[in-house]
Amino acid sequence: MHDLAPLCALGGAEPHTDQVAGVTLTETPGHALASVAARLGQETACADHLGTLLGADAPGVGAWVRSDPISAFWMGPDQWMVIAPVATHEDLAAQLIQRFGTSASITEQTDAWVWFDMQGDGIEQVMQLCANIDIEKMPVGAAARSVIHYMGVYVLRSAPDALTILGGRSSAGSLHHALLTAMKSAL
Repeated sequence: MHDLAPLCALGGAEPHTDQVAGVTLTETPGHALASVAARLGQETACADHLGTLLGADAPGVGAWVRSDPISAFWMGPDQWMVIAPVATHEDLAAQLIQRFGTSASITEQTDAWVWFDMQGDGIEQVMQLCANIDIEKMPVGAAARSVIHYMGVYVLRSAPDALTILGGRSSAGSLHHALLTAMKSAL
């Protein structure tokens, strides 16, 4: 028997939330993640498997396909990050290995990433201060790879006034600090 308790990436037992002038930044645990990379010569088969799983074509360059319960975004040529609720897909990578067979290399990513949701009027001003992407031209359903304070991140546009930012879990505190500082400076 043990008395271990799960912690969020920022170290708390509960997710952390900050609000500055109508913009909310929320640490959002509860997502299972797995990367999918097509194997050489299996690119079409891999994309077909992913498309069947999503009920839509596999995401193209800079795109995020949101479906229920599984979503995916484009990470690079013939590479995607697949997302599902951890409550129902704790073994997401194993499920994907069964589905994709030898067409893809699947890697468990759940504990490698921290997930922040940013919502409210003013998210564009915040992101202008900290990321090198043209956020105003980023439509809903878009995914972009960027850098925030030298940390590699993915930025997903989930709604006209909402973004999801994925960064390395090992630098969760630094990413949170950078986002919160940008919020306070921009708003």
